[in-house]
This record gives sequence, structure tokens and C-alpha cells, in this order.
Amino acid sequence: MSDNNVTIVGNATRDPELRFTPTGMAIANFGVAVNRRWQKDGEWQEKVSFIDVVCWQKLAENVAETISKGSRVIVIGRFDMNTWDDKETGKPRSKIELVADSVGPDLRWATAVVERNPKAEGGYSNREPDFASSGSSGSGRPGGGRPAGDPGPSYENEEPF
Repeated sequence: MSDNNVTIVGNATRDPELRFTPTGMAIANFGVAVNRRWQKDGEWQEKVSFIDVVCWQKLAENVAETISKGSRVIVIGRFDMNTWDDKETGKPRSKIELVADSVGPDLRWATAVVERNPKAEGGYSNREPDFASSGSSGSGRPGGGRPAGDPGPSYENEEPF
């Protein structure tokens, strides 16, 4: 982790664009609009900031599959300055992007079904529970859906919190 971590909450302004580098690494780009509202002299004021988000590797693939324009998202990452020379003018150009470490749906106004992806090497097996099916009816909501006679997990030896 770096020292310039940032968290934003906003709406995706476009569907993520999934591409692959020449070496096969996934990269996804999308935009997020972050709204800020305040009152000044009894009048509501509003300002919208548009932030470009970049996701890499498996996060990029998951974002491209899950997020769509209008989705309310929470993005955690770091700001990064991207610089290049303009092809037409030859002048240097730059843009600040949010390189995402984590992206998720904002569940304040919506629900989501979470499906755990198996880890590529030595990680999760298909036998581990995931949020979409463990103790649910398949709707992503807790309760119901257990096979008959399955009492669920036991927490006898755990300390209460």
C-alpha cells in the first residue's frame, strides 16, 4: 500500500472498457462521477467531479463483468499521474487517474449477489463457501436455502464480539 490511498463513492459514467496488454494482462478503464452538495445562503449548490479509474489483472476482468454505466460504486486506490506526448502536436500531456486496488457496489440503495472467483494457484477450492450460495436461497440474501438437516456453522468456541 502507498501513502496516497483514496476512497471515492460515485456513479459509473460509462461501461468499463476491457483490453489486454501485449503480454495478456487485463486492464479496464471506466469513469466515476462524484457529486458534492452543500447549502450556501439557503440555496443548494452542487459540484460534480469526474474521475478516470484504471483496474488491472483479475480486478479488471471482474469490474468489466460486474459494473455498468450508472452503477453506484466504491473505489479504493491511489492517484497516479499519466504523462505522454501528444501525437498531433508533440506537446506533453498529462492526466491524473485513480488506479484501483478494490472496486465494489455501494449497497446503500441497491443489493448485489457476490460470487467468489476461485484463486488461480493454491487458493480457494470450489468447496469453500461463497457469499452467493452459503446459507442463502441463491438470491444473495441471508437465510433459508440450507439442505435439510444442515444446522449451519457452529460458533460454540468463539468469543462474542
